[in-house]
Amino acid sequence: MLIVMKFGGTSVGSTERIMQAAQLVVDTAAKGHQVVVVTSAMSKVTDALIGAAREASTGNWDVARRQELFERHKAVADAVVGGDTARHEAVLATLHRRLDRFEKLCFGLSMVHELTPRLLDAISGTGEMLSAPLLSAAIAACGQPSQPVDATDVIVTTDQFGGAEPRMDETRVKATERLRPLLASGEVPVVTGFIASTMDGVLTTLGRGGSDYSASIVGAALDADEVWIWTDVDGVMTANPSEVPEARTLSEISYSEASELAYYGAKVLHYKTILPAFRQRIPVRILNSFNPGHAGTRVSVEGNPAAHGVKAVTSIRGVILVAISGTGMQGIPGIVAKTFDVVAAQQANVLMISQASSENNICFVLSAAEAPRVVAALRTALEFELMRGHIEEIAAEQQVAIVAAVGDRMRGAPGVAATVFGALGKAGVNVIAISQGSSERNISLVVTEADAATAVRAIHRAFELDKTA
Repeated sequence: MLIVMKFGGTSVGSTERIMQAAQLVVDTAAKGHQVVVVTSAMSKVTDALIGAAREASTGNWDVARRQELFERHKAVADAVVGGDTARHEAVLATLHRRLDRFEKLCFGLSMVHELTPRLLDAISGTGEMLSAPLLSAAIAACGQPSQPVDATDVIVTTDQFGGAEPRMDETRVKATERLRPLLASGEVPVVTGFIASTMDGVLTTLGRGGSDYSASIVGAALDADEVWIWTDVDGVMTANPSEVPEARTLSEISYSEASELAYYGAKVLHYKTILPAFRQRIPVRILNSFNPGHAGTRVSVEGNPAAHGVKAVTSIRGVILVAISGTGMQGIPGIVAKTFDVVAAQQANVLMISQASSENNICFVLSAAEAPRVVAALRTALEFELMRGHIEEIAAEQQVAIVAAVGDRMRGAPGVAATVFGALGKAGVNVIAISQGSSERNISLVVTEADAATAVRAIHRAFELDKTA
């Protein structure tokens, strides 16, 4: 099998964690598998890089920032390959070269005082370029030949800095040319996550969940048999364990369920990251590098066909319900179209929509950061309708949350909605708005933020999600 193994920031956050990750790679290769590794930056390094960039953009560049990063990574190099002088010197030379580049970028930024998305990508992607040589050296120290590879030589993207999209045809060619020869010679390539490059070779980043996205892209480009995402949790759970202590790990879910859960607040996966693997029908495993003996969660096309009804409950906090209402809206064409034209013009992401069949009310949910400017823009755009009385109010309700019950085969399980709302009624939770797609894979509802945890627990308990199906 060809397996792409991705390690997150906490999984490579210290010397001990890097050696643990290296051993997991070596053990997998020893079973006869070919392995490509994708690594994140060490934990909190990307935040430090972004902080340094923003500070430099104000004209304050502190050279101590470079030294702090060097010392942290050098300590790992000393511990991992300190006894191998040649390899140790090579790793330190790589660290110096990449930190020299970081320092020059920040110094230039302190002169021009303008942090562009392109420049932020160039700086924020440095963390992966520092961690890959360390993890590769650790794998080699465990007896498995390995070589670090910059993803700028593998993944080709659009020039949408801060959230680039892969160009898969070009990536497939470059990944085959760069990685296949290493695999054929028995080496483990360690690819930098999060970063990529345009057709012209300009560094880009893949945005939120970038290293997971990198692993999925590389897996799809190489037609891998599986992609393993090593993180610090046992997999995808039936609910947030901080809210529901009895929540358990799901052994297998479908891509569709994973996408729904990620969209509605589950933080193990970002829904975009699994798309390349999904399109190639490549299973993705979520595994815990702190508990490698746990089977984790397998994400596949078919999921678990035997499991019916709700599989998990999740929630999104920090959102605001925007409601447009008025008895005069009924039969007036174009109000909904104009509303969402405004939302689109504000580049806001609508998390949920609900509309009464009477057409007297339409409401939708936005992040708390986006809602104020959208509401202001709506009041301007719909001024005529407000003046004529077609619309009576454009209101933004504070402190709400979306709670979502998710499961592929909810359609085949009668009484799901009744169970959801019966559980909420018994728990004394008032439902403000409801939305259910025609696929019946998801029932979403809006409650006050204060009621969110109670709602999640009530639904989890009603469907006995603590019990293995």
